[in-house]
Amino acid sequence: MREAGVGKRVAETLVRIAERSRNLRGQGLEEGASTRMLINAGHLIANGIPTAQACQVAMVVPITDDPDLRDALTGAIAACL
Repeated sequence: MREAGVGKRVAETLVRIAERSRNLRGQGLEEGASTRMLINAGHLIANGIPTAQACQVAMVVPITDDPDLRDALTGAIAACL
């Protein structure tokens, strides 16, 4: 919360998204969203970028270029919002 500059509710949402991304490890995804990725998404959100778009840019794009995995991660984001 503090480092990203977001409130508790946004921080909790980012953590839920990261947990879901980490659940995809072993299903074609080598790693889930890192703490640094959560902070980067938080910075974007704090600067007015919509949450879904911030998560896509900060957490999905850096992890994989596989369309199916990106769809799964995008679905995880949508489910948490």
